[in-house]
Formats: sequence, structure tokens, C-alpha cells
Amino acid sequence: MEHHNSFGMKKIYLFFLCIGLFSATAFAGNPDRQGEAGAAQLLMNPWAPSAGLHSLNTSSVIGVESMRINPAGLSRLGGTEVMLGYANYLAGTGISMQAIGVGTRAGENGAFGFSLMSLDFGDVPVTTTAQPEGTGALLNLSFINIGITYSYVFDNKVSVGFTLRGVSEGTSDVSAFGFAIDAGVQYVTGDNDEFKFGLSLRNIGSRMAFGGQGLATSAPSPDQADDFNLTYDQRAAGFEMPSVLNIGASYDLLANQIDHRVTVIGNFTANSFSRDQLGGAVEYAFREQFIARAGYRADMETDDLTEVPLYDGLSAGASIRVPFKKGDRSRRFSVDYAWRNTRIYNGTHNIGLGLSF
Repeated sequence: MEHHNSFGMKKIYLFFLCIGLFSATAFAGNPDRQGEAGAAQLLMNPWAPSAGLHSLNTSSVIGVESMRINPAGLSRLGGTEVMLGYANYLAGTGISMQAIGVGTRAGENGAFGFSLMSLDFGDVPVTTTAQPEGTGALLNLSFINIGITYSYVFDNKVSVGFTLRGVSEGTSDVSAFGFAIDAGVQYVTGDNDEFKFGLSLRNIGSRMAFGGQGLATSAPSPDQADDFNLTYDQRAAGFEMPSVLNIGASYDLLANQIDHRVTVIGNFTANSFSRDQLGGAVEYAFREQFIARAGYRADMETDDLTEVPLYDGLSAGASIRVPFKKGDRSRRFSVDYAWRNTRIYNGTHNIGLGLSF
């Protein structure tokens, strides 16, 4: 039996290695394509716990926020979790993120989840060539993505998951819609499940293109005998979604201690439309009730020909988790905060509330 388990583990390791190498090659960062992808909302993280780690916890994320990082972590829920997230994106711009997510166990090893995220751009005035100072009206901007996730864990060692996401962007007279799929795997091992490995492939989806009455234009009829204008429909160029590959690992120090836990995290990100990134983070937990975290992420290639990243690499955050019953960590209320420093404006600030039962 021991020989059989050893052989099975070797196959799992080989499987992860092959997928990781293939995916890293296929999704090697391409700075020349920077800025060509659309639906940038899919790269934003509204959840404070993982934002404090700069979204580097591909291997260790669990629960509702895993639907944004690695859907394989959803099935490691102990019951049902509800989370609310809010982020002041680039403080000073008036842009904010709002999100709600629900995850629940489905059977002994499965879990279902639902997530909704929207962007609020504040008051954006409508301007025209005739009225460049504004018409007095405000743009009705709507950027929303909705995801449905299913995850399954095998013998508490390997979990898999996928998310089907609908993406909508537009105004009252111009809009675009598309679908994207996220998929992920997590592997846990060790006497106390202290070592974790994760891989996720996100934002693989259809091309999107804007269309609507707002793209119509009026021009004189090509027939010189006709003294009237015709309305022409301008076709907008399509764009792809920002595909991302994440490969990460983490190790829990002091995993056999009751009161203390220190988790060290490493993560590699391959962006199909920008430079690849490498990052590390650390998380400290006291009785799983007070948690502090910090992270750093950097581009693997830097030059003067491509745009510098928006974030300068630093992130930090903290959580307070209050159990409903002493000794029961699966039923609790949590308050989360995260901060990520930016090269311009005043950083991004996340706050969140969570309920597990």
C-alpha cells in the first residue's frame, strides 16, 4: 500500500510539473502587447485578505476569495461563507470596487460559489465637441462581472475548481459582453498539511467588442443628388481578455503550534499582455483570530521602453476573526483591511466583512 501511494504521489508531482512548464512557456509575458487587452476589471481584486498578500496566495487561498485567485480553494470551506468587499481604487480618482460572494459545501467533497463584482467610476460628466465643458449630464457607466464556481477536493490532498464568468462593460448606448473561464488546482501535503502548491489559469475567454447606438455617426449621402445625411454604424475593433497564469507555493511554519502560525508564500505570474511577475509574502496568525500579512511583487523584466507598473510592489493587511463559540474556528465573523502602494495617487485600500457558519 505504501509503495502504491508513493507511486501515486510521483504521478501527481509529474502532472503538476508538466502543466506548469507548458503553461509558463505558452503564457510567457509579452511587454510588446501591453495595453492591448481589455476587461481590466478581471485583474482587480476586491477581497481584502488576499489583496494584503498582493494576490500571491494561489496555493493557500480558500473560501469565497478563491473565486478570484484560484477556484480550487473553494472546496476547502468548512461550511458556508459570505463575504462583502469594498475597495477605494487609486485613492483620489473616485473609482471604487464593490463585491459580494457566497460559497457553500455541496456534498462531502464539493462546493458551489457565486460572486459579483462591480466598478463605480464616480461622477463622470458628458462632454461633446460642441460643449467641451460638459452638457450637464453624467455618464452612466456599468462595469460588472458575475462568476459561478464549482470545486471538488480529492482525499483532502488535491482540489480542483473552475469558474464561468460573464463580463459586461458599457454605457447607456455602447456596451460589450463576453465570457471567461478560470481553472485551478491545489495540492496539500505534510504531516500537518503545511506544504501547499497551487496553479491557476484565469481569464481565458471570448473576444469582446463594443457596439451600440453610441458608435453611430451621421454623414452626407454619397449620392450628390440627395441633400440629406445618412447614419452609419461604426464597427469597433475587438479585444482579448487579460489571460493570466499563476504558479505558487506556501509553507506553514509552526504548523504544529496551537497559538501561532507563520506562512511563507511565493508566486510566479505569467501575463499574456504584460511583463511576468515574481512575488513573495508572509502571513502571521495568532490563534487564527488576529492575522497580519505583508507582500512584495516585482516585474521580472524592466526597461525604459515599456510602461512601469502601477503598483510599486508593497502590500500589507490585517484581519480580526471573532468566533461565535470558543474553540470553533469554522463559525466566525471577520473584519479585513488591506493596502497596496501605488506609484501615483494614494494607493488602493480594501476593507471587507466575512461571515462563516
